[in-house]
Amino acid sequence: MVHNERASREEGSQFSGSSSKIAQAVGDLRSSSKPNEPALEDQPGDQGLSRELKGRHVQLITLGGAIGVGLFLGSARAIHQAGPALLVAYAISGALIFVVMRALGEMLVYRPAAGSFALYAEEFLGPWAGFVTGWSYWLNWVLVGIAEITAIALYFRYWVPDCPQWIPAAAALLGMFYLNTRAVKVFGEIEFWLALIKIAAIAALIIVGAGLIFVQVADNGHPAGLNGFTANGGVFPTGLIGLLLCLPVATFAFGGVEMIGATAGEVRDPSKTMRRAVNGVIFRIGFFYIGALAVIMLLVPWFQLDPDVSPFVSVFGAVGIPYAAGIMNLVILTAAISSCNSGMFTTGRMLQSLASSGKAPKKLIRLNHRNVPSRAVLFSTAGMSVGVVLNYFVPGHVFDFAISLVLTTALWAWSTILVSHVSFRRRVAQGVIDAPDCRKTGMPWANVLALLYIGVIIIAMLADPIGRLALAGFPAWFLAINIAYLLLRLNAKGKNRS
Repeated sequence: MVHNERASREEGSQFSGSSSKIAQAVGDLRSSSKPNEPALEDQPGDQGLSRELKGRHVQLITLGGAIGVGLFLGSARAIHQAGPALLVAYAISGALIFVVMRALGEMLVYRPAAGSFALYAEEFLGPWAGFVTGWSYWLNWVLVGIAEITAIALYFRYWVPDCPQWIPAAAALLGMFYLNTRAVKVFGEIEFWLALIKIAAIAALIIVGAGLIFVQVADNGHPAGLNGFTANGGVFPTGLIGLLLCLPVATFAFGGVEMIGATAGEVRDPSKTMRRAVNGVIFRIGFFYIGALAVIMLLVPWFQLDPDVSPFVSVFGAVGIPYAAGIMNLVILTAAISSCNSGMFTTGRMLQSLASSGKAPKKLIRLNHRNVPSRAVLFSTAGMSVGVVLNYFVPGHVFDFAISLVLTTALWAWSTILVSHVSFRRRVAQGVIDAPDCRKTGMPWANVLALLYIGVIIIAMLADPIGRLALAGFPAWFLAINIAYLLLRLNAKGKNRS
């Protein structure tokens, strides 16, 4: 995907040309030594967006998108599949995401814009890469939204079991559409508190669990402590095959951290905020995931956990906390709402960015009186509403249908970030663009190793039926989006000739 120098200059010229058509800058918040460097608000996709998000909003929106039902429910099956080796898988996957986030962070400091890595793909790899990446990431979060509203419906039925599954799914989708059309500051505050609820639940489990481990509270004859790791096969009870098979699950759990780029167009002092957010969010997510799962397996032997029940419910129930199932069901419901809410925010900003660069209908650029891309949000909501229809006709298969493609689209996004960053650093070395303040070490080998690891994940997905379904479905989307790109180019050439 690396272009020659001439192609790079042409792409950079095209990018700058489109940038100059966007709204007037209200102030240059990022200094530049080059006179032709675009001002902060001149970035594609930022047209008219309000910079009202603070650092705490960015951190919690990202955590809210990344920490979803995968930890609270999906981790149960992963523990059953790999035992304590799941912690190793999370650590390896966390290292991959750290490399990806550092690469993204460096480019965000260079050019903070709402379209984030889709814009970087266009600038550093070419228009095709930007088009495919932008629309693929939009699809990614639409599918996550479908999965999450399905999860919301399932958890709601814990209290109202006779309620048709599509009704709470529709209610949740309409509620989040309303919230996402309010002022971005209101959205940021609500998402902050939604994310804080599930973070508090994780912190409570870690604190209570650590105390019980310290006093050696026993469960079913198994004292709490390291015996949960050493007994019944040790750290790798199912061998290296078990570790390999749970790598996609662990990697999927980190999906959503890259959405930090979608907030760049609405952040106060983005250079400072993005640097802190990128450095902090990956460690917080790693701590919550690895810390919580470690405490769970130290308290309750991994082989005693029911793969169909949230391990949080199992642990809180095992230590005698009353109404543990109801409390955790409420927390998981909140987690699903928070994740879907963050996803709707991301799809709206990505779609507006695509429209502003001519890759989507121009009408989607328009903002409402609160400076929110309401038409783009409405279009994304329409995409997620497919989940409501599916919950009406095939309620038992919606979740797997939606989630099967999510990991593949996320892997595409991460790969694009890594490859774009290589091209970005090459241009920095050539003096074409200024180097940002934060530098990612280990270039380019860290990016190469991360890309190789993504290849390992794809191989591991082939061993799982759902993984094979995902890999089989992505080529169909890839073909469709390339046909759309070809039609877009042909239409543009026709207009130029006329």
